[in-house]
Amino acid sequence: MDDMSRWVFLLLPLMVLCCLLDNGQAIWLTIPSKGTKCVSEELHNNVVVLADYYAISDDHNHPSSPTLSVKVSSPFGNTLHHNENITHGQFAFTTTEAGNYLACFWVEDGHNAGGGSISVGLDWKTGIAAKDWETVARKEKIEGIELELRKLEGAVEAIHENLIYLKRREAEMRSVSETTNTRVASFSVASLGVCVLAAVLQIFYLKRYFQKKKLI
Repeated sequence: MDDMSRWVFLLLPLMVLCCLLDNGQAIWLTIPSKGTKCVSEELHNNVVVLADYYAISDDHNHPSSPTLSVKVSSPFGNTLHHNENITHGQFAFTTTEAGNYLACFWVEDGHNAGGGSISVGLDWKTGIAAKDWETVARKEKIEGIELELRKLEGAVEAIHENLIYLKRREAEMRSVSETTNTRVASFSVASLGVCVLAAVLQIFYLKRYFQKKKLI
């Protein structure tokens, strides 16, 4: 096996891993003439997000490009991107909060000539998929195997960050579950105590009642 074949054999699994970790999502949305369509993705802190979107009319009788409005919000409701009456656009940001990031699209009244639904193409990329590797290669003067190894390094870092995030979420969910179980147990004990107290008081009341009536 020559040197070139050996390098190809070694890099093939790494390239497959990079492809599997490519977090790019190209989707199509159908936006009704009246209403809003939203998409969301759960992300952790310090994740780069890059997205392109464009509108296409579903009405062949009105081939002109329709316009739409878009708003991107963070998990805490902060507006990260907002545009109105555009045919295409792009947004990019780095997450500062862990949770669901929401992108909503709608058509403003009177801005769709056909009056029907429109299709929106959304190319949503996160993590290493959103990184401009051509710029990185030019800036650091790397190519070929070095560039693939750099991509692999980014993929490994992304895996590590995802594992830390999942571990933290698991700890939070376990804490919530334990707190809920404790509260349920306390409520059950309190309910049992109230039932026992009510039974004792009822017995005491009935005993005094029968004594007054001289039935016992």
